[in-house]
Amino acid sequence: MNKIELLAPAGNFSKFLTALQFGADDVYIGGKDFSLRAFSENFTREDIEKALQIAHKQGKKVYVAVNIFAKNSDVEPAARYFEFLSGIGADAVIITDPGLIETCGAAAPGLTMHLSTQANTLNYASVNFWVRQGIKRVILARELSVAELSEIREKVPESVELEAFVHGAMCISYSGRCLLSNYLNGRDSNRGECVQACRWKFGVREYEKGGNYLTAEEDERGTYLMNSKDLNMISHLAPIINAGVTSLKIEGRMKSEYYLATVINAYRRALDDFLENGDSYAKNPLYEKELRNTAHRAFTTAYAFGNNAQTVNYNDSQSQGNAVFAANVIGYDEEGGFAVIEMRNRFLKGDVLEVLSPGENFGKVIVAEKMEDEDGNPVDDAKLVQQKIRLFTSVRLVAGELLRRPVQA
Repeated sequence: MNKIELLAPAGNFSKFLTALQFGADDVYIGGKDFSLRAFSENFTREDIEKALQIAHKQGKKVYVAVNIFAKNSDVEPAARYFEFLSGIGADAVIITDPGLIETCGAAAPGLTMHLSTQANTLNYASVNFWVRQGIKRVILARELSVAELSEIREKVPESVELEAFVHGAMCISYSGRCLLSNYLNGRDSNRGECVQACRWKFGVREYEKGGNYLTAEEDERGTYLMNSKDLNMISHLAPIINAGVTSLKIEGRMKSEYYLATVINAYRRALDDFLENGDSYAKNPLYEKELRNTAHRAFTTAYAFGNNAQTVNYNDSQSQGNAVFAANVIGYDEEGGFAVIEMRNRFLKGDVLEVLSPGENFGKVIVAEKMEDEDGNPVDDAKLVQQKIRLFTSVRLVAGELLRRPVQA
């Protein structure tokens, strides 16, 4: 079996470090320009270079999204950008636009090109076409079934890599090609400015009888008519991998560090379990449970197992999850017997906190019985965002670990 890559997103440098720490094999990012997540903080050129240095020291890769639908004015600046990325050793660029693919090939012939999912590649003939254009990896459309993935693998060169999404938000439009944001808000989703208007709660207005607004409903089920469920394939890694996909992609450059840590950690553990124990890994309820500890919409396997009419979440836009991100761990003082943490969401003396960790501390429980501020004053109510707190505990917490407060059984 080829090496299976767990590929994680990072919307800024801090999230990049989180992705690496919590188990991503490789990371995809976007620069300040040419990326389809313009509202993410993204990476300066200096950030990209620094990220590459850190990743390469760990034997990991960084892929840079250059996946806008380009206009005339984008072509020459993109060519210079490709030259820059090639010069600093970027492992690949993720491109949608055919013109930018040709531009990259001419400006930076040594730079590896991955085809974005925005190109909505659905068949082996398309993959073979893109291979002839110099593409080394195809990020396949989310509208494919496992059976279709398998057929594509059988009918394309062994040298081309196949990447597929396994987790995260899905677009109601075909492979993300949407004009709704443009129409309602003037923000071009195909140039990185989507406001996710599909997630809004809509109504209709009747003009003839008073002009009252009425709630728009889909039968009796709810009002979020275009609100896709979130993809979740953590219990179905085996069929995807057996179909020949070698890169498992998590969506979420706009997501929080806590979300990324939770999801990456769950998939890292599930994938390692699968690689060691085979299909039986899916019997462990831990992985699905973990994914419910962060904000998410109702989950779906989308089209992995054929047609699926249950991909829209009519009832609400997003759940809050079964746990709240409480604090970052800054370090541990062995002599004093306390961890230094940075508060993120309010918690009280006596609250139970769980450790989110890529290591042995994962799942350990700490009761916040004794806390102090940096001056040694008692803290009974941690309510000041980013306050540094000494949390006394025998659990030797490690910098970069997170603490969360369960809110449901």
